[in-house]
Amino acid sequence: MDGAVAATPSPDPCSSSQEAVLVCTEAHLLKEGRWSGQVHGRDVVVFHHQGGCYTMDRICHHAGGPLEDGDIEDIAGHACIVCPWHKIKITLDTGESLYRAIDPATIKQRPPRTRWTSKGVKQRMHTAEVKDGNVYVTLSNNEQKVDSDYYYSEEYKKLVSASKRGTT
Repeated sequence: MDGAVAATPSPDPCSSSQEAVLVCTEAHLLKEGRWSGQVHGRDVVVFHHQGGCYTMDRICHHAGGPLEDGDIEDIAGHACIVCPWHKIKITLDTGESLYRAIDPATIKQRPPRTRWTSKGVKQRMHTAEVKDGNVYVTLSNNEQKVDSDYYYSEEYKKLVSASKRGTT
């Protein structure tokens, strides 16, 4: 066994989605650096980076890119996953989306000075816990909407369903 395990919801279909789910072994996460799959019907990715575990929605808030395929980079002192589709930078610890903004005081300079700025939390963050050599994920219970929630909305499900029927 390579250490990856299928994330399975609890046997009781009425149980809370806040229940922790075993997703992989700690050894697998340390070796691979990431794990992705479904937890209670939600696509998530777990990253291991510099001794920490970070869990977020697997689908990028910007345009649905696969975050598990992105590189981790340091952006202005923040560890960020970089979406492979459009290079969106998302902090591993908070889910904030970062971009380079032009400093208005330098607008007439060539080139103007830029700085990394947050667009706010755009990616849903979840919790990963390592216990007895296994990694468990608990989905967020924060009810405040973030952009990555769109990919789990009825609107998105209808869009996907219509496109499969060829009626978009």
